[in-house]
Amino acid sequence: MGRGAYALARVAVMVRAAARWCWWLGALAAVTGAFVPGFTGRRIGGLSGAALFVIGAGAGYLARRKRYAALAGASTHAAKSAFLQDRRVTVGQWLRPRGWRLLLAFAAAFGTSAVAPAAGGMLLAGVGAGLWAKAVWLGRWERAHEALLWVRPEQALRRGPAGKDVRAYLMTGPAAGDARPGGARRAVRSAR
Repeated sequence: MGRGAYALARVAVMVRAAARWCWWLGALAAVTGAFVPGFTGRRIGGLSGAALFVIGAGAGYLARRKRYAALAGASTHAAKSAFLQDRRVTVGQWLRPRGWRLLLAFAAAFGTSAVAPAAGGMLLAGVGAGLWAKAVWLGRWERAHEALLWVRPEQALRRGPAGKDVRAYLMTGPAAGDARPGGARRAVRSAR
């Protein structure tokens, strides 16, 4: 990178990465946990798991939503010297410091099956669903404003893209980077 250049990572890509890992690990913990007899039995475990799924989805969607909205509303245009990270790099950068926490969350979700089968896994999957809904909400904001939201990765490394270390979001035009509004992979067009 040249002098004065800095890297930027997509906000929605980070949220979507969290959503994907929580969803799949939660689903795996719920499915495998359903085969554990558990203290309460499968029926009560499944019913309590459904309630926990809804609670987890609400928590994942609402957590720091006002902060995301405030940072998005105050965002400014990125400088031309900004280096836009690929989607894959951003996902890897998000996952690296959080991998052990995700494994602990999976172990805890599966471990609760000894009490209520599948309930812990459904809670974790619910958090993933709520985060996915938040990524969709960010995508709607980006489409409405015809801009993509970016954050300095070193600020979002510890506490995420809406943590206390994040001072501001930057924005670019909607065609920048390799991810669509909301963080989904951009379709690759074949050259004719």
